[in-house]
Amino acid sequence: MLNEIYHSIDPVLFAIGPLSVRWYGLAYVMGFIGAGFVAYLYARHWKLRFTPYDTLVFVCYCAFGIIIGARLGYCLFYGDGYYLAHPLEIFAVANGGMSFHGGLIGIVIAGFIYARVYGVPFLTLADLVSCGVPLGLFFGRCANFVNGELYGAPTNLPIGVDFLGTGVMYHPSQLYEALLEGLVIFLVLFALSRKNDPPRPRGFFLGTFLLLYGIFRILVEFVRLPDVQIGYFFGTWGTMGQLLSLPMVIAGICLLVWSCTRKAPQRGLPADRA
Repeated sequence: MLNEIYHSIDPVLFAIGPLSVRWYGLAYVMGFIGAGFVAYLYARHWKLRFTPYDTLVFVCYCAFGIIIGARLGYCLFYGDGYYLAHPLEIFAVANGGMSFHGGLIGIVIAGFIYARVYGVPFLTLADLVSCGVPLGLFFGRCANFVNGELYGAPTNLPIGVDFLGTGVMYHPSQLYEALLEGLVIFLVLFALSRKNDPPRPRGFFLGTFLLLYGIFRILVEFVRLPDVQIGYFFGTWGTMGQLLSLPMVIAGICLLVWSCTRKAPQRGLPADRA
């Protein structure tokens, strides 16, 4: 069934002359809108000063951070020296190549800048973003499926998909990640966010997100084919995605311990800026 669905979807949503709109680009737009909406709703639920306009500005910061970081992260982590020899190819985003871990670094930098400019605790911003990011991951992984990229190893399971048109079925690992990194993490953070008097301490949701994402990404990588230019680091296992996700698990555990010990309250915009 999944195989039929994959072959019935055109990666290009629509085209007007030379301009084409792809599902992948739409996924980014939907991800930013969805994450911003969730962050605003959570801020209101936690009774923090954070207006719709503040949310819009924050989303713009995050969008620039994610796009720039994801692209540069891919070139650095997965380029295997190619982009050092062809630096102009860094700007060829239409050819593909975005890294979640690079995007994570980019949004952290953007968050620090926004926190410094507007006087909001960075970890409060990070908690709000962490609750919305799984929606973006869900849309992004679904778009990876439509594009036929980042698929898994060959499989005989009924859910296999012939991504290459060769008759060989592969794990739709993009959808595994959409389910785990997207829907599951979103629902877990939503359940944890219901405590509102007071909200859970600063850094709690970021720590939970990092821990869960790192675990899920490491697990899915066992059935996801590595980038051909890098391969495995330890024979038949150990991918770049797993190596980059392991520090996330460690950081998530440390941050959760710090958050539950420190119990710093969530805080929104200062009164004179709200």
